[in-house]
Amino acid sequence: MIPLDEARAYVLERVAPLPPNHVSIDPKSIHTALGLVLAEPVTSAENIPAFANTAMDGYAVRADNTANATDDTPVTLKVVGTIAAGDPGNLTVGTGEAARIMTGAPLPDGADAVVMVERTHLIHPDPAGPDATPCDIVAINVSVPVGNHVRGIGEDVSIGDQVLDVGTELNPACLGVLAGIGVYEVIAHRRPRVGVISTGDELVDQPVELKRGQIRDTNRRSLLALLHKNGFDPVDLGIVSDNEADIEHAFRQGATDCDAILSSGGVSMGDYDYVKVVLDRIGEMRWMQIAIKPAKPFAFGLIDETPVFGLPGNPVSSMVSFELLAKPALRAMSGHPATNLGPFITAGIAAADFAHVTDGKTHFVRVAVTRDESGTRDESGTLHATPATGQGSHQLAALAHSHALAPIPNGSHIRQGDPIQLILL
Repeated sequence: MIPLDEARAYVLERVAPLPPNHVSIDPKSIHTALGLVLAEPVTSAENIPAFANTAMDGYAVRADNTANATDDTPVTLKVVGTIAAGDPGNLTVGTGEAARIMTGAPLPDGADAVVMVERTHLIHPDPAGPDATPCDIVAINVSVPVGNHVRGIGEDVSIGDQVLDVGTELNPACLGVLAGIGVYEVIAHRRPRVGVISTGDELVDQPVELKRGQIRDTNRRSLLALLHKNGFDPVDLGIVSDNEADIEHAFRQGATDCDAILSSGGVSMGDYDYVKVVLDRIGEMRWMQIAIKPAKPFAFGLIDETPVFGLPGNPVSSMVSFELLAKPALRAMSGHPATNLGPFITAGIAAADFAHVTDGKTHFVRVAVTRDESGTRDESGTLHATPATGQGSHQLAALAHSHALAPIPNGSHIRQGDPIQLILL
């Protein structure tokens, strides 16, 4: 058996980021850009905000005009107009004056502060005569400093700032930043197209009654879903019968159409499997036994430079192998930096005793996670991990009710209350 780190290093040394290309990020293609990884940095040619504006609904004032204002002794200012968001704000606020202003509107000339509307009230004086127009007066009951509730030019982003680095994953906030500085195209790595193959005459993928010896194809569906969930483009290569010619055709076609291939089953020591025979003939494969449980057997290689991941056939083992080995490699192909490939470890506390096993392997125990001792997952607090009922590599239902994998090193005694590492699923 070899250490998990050795197996992962072997795989990562043989994959590379996919070539970058131009990616549109206009509103109609947001779904295409979301989750891609930048291959070039983005520098701003604009300020955000581009103009000084207000963070509150209220009144734009000269700060010194509010000196000594209190609830008991407010100051009164003449209202010279109203500025809404989107208005050019072509007003001037002089001594003894104020302008009604709405959130996001530009600060008028002469003003240097904003008083929130909750600290003011309007006074409507009686007309001086029948033809007079009422003049609004605002009473200010708080003294404010210069810059109060004002968003300054370039406060968020200034011209020349490198707003996004190489290796940044385009999340919703990033896409908003790019829109804010007028960037509608970036250079990013495309997401890998990953084919998923199931092989075996015993597999069934139809809602029919199983015959003796048949099983339903769970791995292909789970792996396709994992690929989609993690931001890769899944390609269903279907079920292939136990026929060398069919298997070779499927893998060669997959290597042509996809950036990587996932296959499950036929990777155990001693297996005489058509997949192993074919891959040894058409690819450069390494068949491994890794010191972990589940997911001990694993294979990796290349067919014409296309990575091929041979995952174990047991459904839990297949998904665990994906998390620990295939997913980091596919993230590397997506352009993520070496420091951000995973698996990602979160700290937790054991909520029960864990079985003590000494067999030379790290056990990845499926666990249910709660966020506090009351068992409420949606509350903040320490993560508490309890082993799932059913740790067999064939017990997919137990994994479906688990929230994380807990790596338990060989021979470790993990008791209730001990710190524990978690890989959240």
